[in-house]
Amino acid sequence: MRDHDTWQVNGIDLAVTIAGSGPLVVLAHGFPDLAITWRHQVPALVEAGYRVVAPDMRGYGRSSRPSSPDGYDSDTVGADLIALLDHEQVERAHFVGHDWGAASVWPLGLTHPERVLSLTGLSVPYTVPAPVAPTQIFRNRFGDDFYMLKFQEKATPEAMLERDVTRTLVAVLSGRVDQLDSDDVIGAPAWLPDDVLDTYVREFERTGFGGGLNYYRNIDANWRLATRRDRHRIEAPSLFVTGTEDPISAFMPADRSARGFRRLRSHTVSGAGHWLHQEEPKRVTDLILDYLRSVDRRNDL
Repeated sequence: MRDHDTWQVNGIDLAVTIAGSGPLVVLAHGFPDLAITWRHQVPALVEAGYRVVAPDMRGYGRSSRPSSPDGYDSDTVGADLIALLDHEQVERAHFVGHDWGAASVWPLGLTHPERVLSLTGLSVPYTVPAPVAPTQIFRNRFGDDFYMLKFQEKATPEAMLERDVTRTLVAVLSGRVDQLDSDDVIGAPAWLPDDVLDTYVREFERTGFGGGLNYYRNIDANWRLATRRDRHRIEAPSLFVTGTEDPISAFMPADRSARGFRRLRSHTVSGAGHWLHQEEPKRVTDLILDYLRSVDRRNDL
């Protein structure tokens, strides 16, 4: 059985889906998404004996949506996730994130290592901070039209994405972010049921995309926070899962991630794209569950 509630944590309201009992697993979604993205993983985790908390991350759905980009840096979002543990009155949890959710959970291994049982990131790898800011790297490699750079602008990206919310969501969920400002017809991916797409459309027509875009507007701020940390290697047991068809790998390659971890296990899901936990739910869920169980077995020794 799943419950839906709103918790006041870290000075904001987070709408949460809660289910099960046992060791805590926190599921963090990315852009543009909602807690419903984990609909395949939640029942499997509960059946395996875990308690699951899946928030609509700040800026999304029924959660608070601070208007200033300053409210979306990695330390602030990370504090939201840690506050979920405080609300549950548990010391440590497993954290699983996809896309910006992955980018939000990786730093917890550096900022709150004592609260982490394990870290799992889908699609977006953790990397030791580069010598220069990410926007400079993207501009040099891809030019000013790269979508992450266009998202840095104020108001213009919101207007573009909100002109046709359904088309925007279909384009992004189909891996066609390059088509956001075109009028080409794009069909919804086969793995996305109509009722789930309807939920996405209804929520983003209500909220807009500003909260999600503010995560992108902190790319350089997050890099500065990372460069100031005393350590850059994550000690917690960690899992990274990506798909062979994920376009993120073109500009965020995972092959240099290993030096950022003491214990990293990596898997590539053949045929899966960016939304691998929805595209190949059983394969991805099994990988997550096998890893969580292996960590828990080691902790029990």
